[in-house]
Amino acid sequence: MTATSARPARRRSAGAFVRFLLLWLVGCWAVVGTLLAPVLPGGWATVALLVVATTAPLALLLMARRRGSAPGAAFRLLVARPFWYAQLLLPLAAAGGLLGSLGGLAIGALTGARGRALLATTGVGGRWTMLVVAAVVVLIGIAGYVVSQRLVVRRVTAWWPDLPAPLDGFRIVQLSDTHVGPHTSRGHLARAARATAALEPHLIAVTGDLIDDHAPDVDDYARAFGALSAPHGVFAVAGNHDVYANWPDVAERLARLPLTVLVNESRVIDVAGARLAIVGTGDPAGRGGPAEPDVERALDDVRAGDFTLALAHNPALWSELAARGVRLTLSGHTHWGQFALPSIGWSLATPFLERAMGAHQEGASLLYIHPGTNYWGIPFRLGAPPEVALVTLRRGRDARIDMSAPERPPRPRRERVKGG
Repeated sequence: MTATSARPARRRSAGAFVRFLLLWLVGCWAVVGTLLAPVLPGGWATVALLVVATTAPLALLLMARRRGSAPGAAFRLLVARPFWYAQLLLPLAAAGGLLGSLGGLAIGALTGARGRALLATTGVGGRWTMLVVAAVVVLIGIAGYVVSQRLVVRRVTAWWPDLPAPLDGFRIVQLSDTHVGPHTSRGHLARAARATAALEPHLIAVTGDLIDDHAPDVDDYARAFGALSAPHGVFAVAGNHDVYANWPDVAERLARLPLTVLVNESRVIDVAGARLAIVGTGDPAGRGGPAEPDVERALDDVRAGDFTLALAHNPALWSELAARGVRLTLSGHTHWGQFALPSIGWSLATPFLERAMGAHQEGASLLYIHPGTNYWGIPFRLGAPPEVALVTLRRGRDARIDMSAPERPPRPRRERVKGG
């Protein structure tokens, strides 16, 4: 599919999404409005105002995207973020209200209520349940916000019996899904940068979604992470949000930074005589465009004896990479759903993805799916705190991949003052 032929398909997909979204909003507000109108001053007029207030930001976001302008920090914090909170609460409140109404209807019928008395019982049940659901969502949201600000370090160790000896102990810091924009907490990003430097990696890998949907956000990424360096370089690949932000513009801006962006290409670094091939893929969101994934092309320059590390934002590409002999793939994209139960290997992303979180193995090919160094949408994470991953290559008896429990970031070393 060419870029020209892909545009009508994308427009049809966007149109179908907008129609679904409108039906979704109408259905949710029909339930919420029916329950709230009888008790709100102004009744349905007040409900209509709530509908406009909570959905107007969507129209503003779509218009800004059509114009190609990037919303500033104030808009994203004071308009877009409340919009996302409202859209998260709305379907849960509607579901709670509907279940409560059914419960009230059942109770009213059992107690012999009829007519207006039955309607009143139904409405009371729906409103109380909706209130309880809203309170629980708010409390969970507060807890999720707290966790979203608590950066952790996770140590991942990848083992192979045939790892070249010079690569034994090679350290890679993986950052992923930083989603940087002008609204992102500078303190959080600074903590991630300090943790990266304190781990003293030989190489830094950034596995996509560097920015938050708009090409000018690269300037904010540069302020946060532009000073990062490692002896063997900093490498990055495109993620789906980098593609949505107009990848050619994003790529041009990233090219000004001290990092190497790999899209369906590779670089070979020499580590004391051992060849380590760093391979970067495109992203499935870029199909029909310059960031379309092409694993075969990405591996074109890799020799048969090279030990290969692949950076692929979307873990769906891992099977194809593993089939071509790639030993280690670092991915992101899933965020572990931003809500996870790691003890049972489940997250909100699990029902939708074959591989949604953690470490995986197919023969001698290993995969680590990073939960993200920041968040997307709203600052919310439970069971999947924002992470800086330290991936260490090791020579061992069997191929395997281990990951530790998350820990607090190390404190940066203080330089000694001469003569002090």
